[in-house]
Amino acid sequence: MQLRTFTYLDVLQPQLTGFFQTVSSGFQPLAGQCALLVEIAPGISINELTDAALKCAKVFPGMQIVERAYGLLELHAFDQGDVRAAGEAILSRMGVSEGDRLAPEIVSREIIRGIDGHQAMIVNRMRHGQLLLEGESLYVLETHPAGYAALAANEAEKAANINLLEVITFGAFGRLYLGGSEEEINQAAAAAERALASVQGRKPAKKG
Repeated sequence: MQLRTFTYLDVLQPQLTGFFQTVSSGFQPLAGQCALLVEIAPGISINELTDAALKCAKVFPGMQIVERAYGLLELHAFDQGDVRAAGEAILSRMGVSEGDRLAPEIVSREIIRGIDGHQAMIVNRMRHGQLLLEGESLYVLETHPAGYAALAANEAEKAANINLLEVITFGAFGRLYLGGSEEEINQAAAAAERALASVQGRKPAKKG
């Protein structure tokens, strides 16, 4: 098993919580809870790690996504100690440490200011969160590995009064879409990127 994403969200923010509630197939989180996102390869092995976490701590699984290449697990609880105990159980089962995770990489980022109403319409058709309004700014962030998009979203929401439009936390790359005023988006983008830069981990092996 390869540890790709391993990150704690110390206090789930209201919008990200609501977003998770729209896409989670398991036990939905509540605002203020602590959460853990774990992403591994290959995907099928996430079942074994869910077993290890649930047998050692009182935590609730919100998402367990099993793809051929990658697997994602989201756990949450009000007691941060329980969430961290679950994380330690996962690391122990894998035989790795937290430092063996991949360091997050910003693959791309862009801010579109004064968004046209037709483009806002397109974005709103694909989002699971809030609405993007004509004239607002749109921030799009792409991360690798995918799971770190949740950390970026949570820290952005802490820092600024923005609207969380969409978060993709699984697959080859993660994506975050935020909408709001130009100044609020600038603050949110800075917070999201600062949070990703603070995560220590190993660099992915270069191909070829």
